[in-house]
Amino acid sequence: MKKHFITLSLLILSVTFAFGQTYNGDAYRKKVKPTKNVIVMIPDGTSIGVVSAARWYKIYNNMGNALNIDPYICGTVKTFSSNAPIGDSAPTTSAYMTGMPQQTGNVAIYPVADPDNDLVAVDPSMAYQPLATALEAARIEKKKSTGLVVTVEFPHATPADCSSHYYNRGSYDRIAPQMAYQNLDVMFGGGTTLVSDDMKEHFKNEGISYYANDINGFRNHKDGKAWALFKDKDMSYDINRDPAEEPSLAEMTKKAIDLLSKDKDGFFLMVEGSKIDWLAHANDAVGCITEYIAFDNAVKEVIDFAKKDGNTTVIILPDHGNSGFTLGSYSLNGYDKASIDKLFGAVSKYKRTAAGMEEILLKQKPEDFKAVMKEYTGIDLKDDELEKLLSSKNYKAENYMKVADGPNMTSTLCKIMNSRTYFGFTTGGHTGEEVFLAAYHPKGDIPVGMNTNVDINHYLSDVLGLKTRLPELTKQIFAKHTDVFAGCELEVDSTADEKMPTLIVKKNGYTLKVPAYKSIAYLNDQPFSIGSVTVYVDKTETFYLSSELAKKLK
Repeated sequence: MKKHFITLSLLILSVTFAFGQTYNGDAYRKKVKPTKNVIVMIPDGTSIGVVSAARWYKIYNNMGNALNIDPYICGTVKTFSSNAPIGDSAPTTSAYMTGMPQQTGNVAIYPVADPDNDLVAVDPSMAYQPLATALEAARIEKKKSTGLVVTVEFPHATPADCSSHYYNRGSYDRIAPQMAYQNLDVMFGGGTTLVSDDMKEHFKNEGISYYANDINGFRNHKDGKAWALFKDKDMSYDINRDPAEEPSLAEMTKKAIDLLSKDKDGFFLMVEGSKIDWLAHANDAVGCITEYIAFDNAVKEVIDFAKKDGNTTVIILPDHGNSGFTLGSYSLNGYDKASIDKLFGAVSKYKRTAAGMEEILLKQKPEDFKAVMKEYTGIDLKDDELEKLLSSKNYKAENYMKVADGPNMTSTLCKIMNSRTYFGFTTGGHTGEEVFLAAYHPKGDIPVGMNTNVDINHYLSDVLGLKTRLPELTKQIFAKHTDVFAGCELEVDSTADEKMPTLIVKKNGYTLKVPAYKSIAYLNDQPFSIGSVTVYVDKTETFYLSSELAKKLK
């Protein structure tokens, strides 16, 4: 591949001089006043077309004339991976959190060099190095409470990017324990089946309340750290949700703020509208619109708090685009004369996503399909459409990113439901256009114009008031074990579980045991808190851990 040196140089400059200032504090960038609280809100995979459609949907359905983000839109964000313009959720949010663009699958970990394609300078010697996140810095340096609110399973890419480190986003067995041992003050989302017995024991030891499919316990929790998880994996799409069993994203967000705001040192919170992305992958128009509105309702809770509090920064931005969603398609003739009723009348009758309709139809007799579709969507099924439903494989696609590609019932339903509307899609995958940026700061110190994902990280570092910048914190909490324990007797013990090894260090009659993916260690079998998680990377056969551990053996 021919190297594009001019473009590459410009991108490297944008990384180095984010907002006109480097990590070293050169006085180019506008000064940002730090605030006590910082809230990041990410509507995952939300292209601007979804935002526009959601706004018109609200207008048509007398839900108001604007979105809650509207007064705060201030620019755009160019999101990209280290070696590709179109990003995956793992590397893009990792860039927001760490300041380093990464490769597909990477969770807050330094990318492998790809010289022919890298868009930023990548140091080959740092491959697989865990990178400190803004959430970790807020907790460790600023002593703030921390929280995550999502609607997917809790170790999914975006929440994992904030609070764990690994090169493969799908390695939940390595990511989930890290998140538990981060001792988050709040974790609300899905994934009850992903909480191990060890994690539950840790919650008990740390005084962290754990609620599994217990909405009353969640709602009645008044004080202290809490994990509340609903459903085996991901939570329901908002339009399909039973409010007696699952809280809305807005309710979880408000609860998180109520708990976190009790900390005198402030808090860092990430809220994700997680499944807008899933619905875009499925090309489910009504799902994209209604799921985004559910996210926007959470925005209202956050902005209302921030304005009342007077010491809170809010930054709202997707991690990437998805599906090429448009209001208008090839089937729309006379687009400039199409009424709002023509554009939003049909979709406003839909009471379920396509996946929600599949769930209902799979419980029905074939002769009842037409009546059920009419009840939930207002659609009079044609005979050929009924035949397609009956001949579909009638299963839920195993890979949510492939729903639009396969002959499953959800895919067929999406096509039927979209055929009555005029929304367009170019793909069932991610897209590379810039995404919107919205922000609120009590003094008006917000990023404006076009920003890169790295710029956003530098802004977060500034508004958190970090004196120890993330590269320096990385050196402190993720040093290589061979450097930290140089001259010691070292052993990697994986007899109990090869995926969860323990580092054993011996010196001067002391024996130190450091388990992977936890924040505790044992000195002569006595446990103590490290203060940060330990990460083991099999690719490098290295434990990355706190440099302070060396003092335990002196």
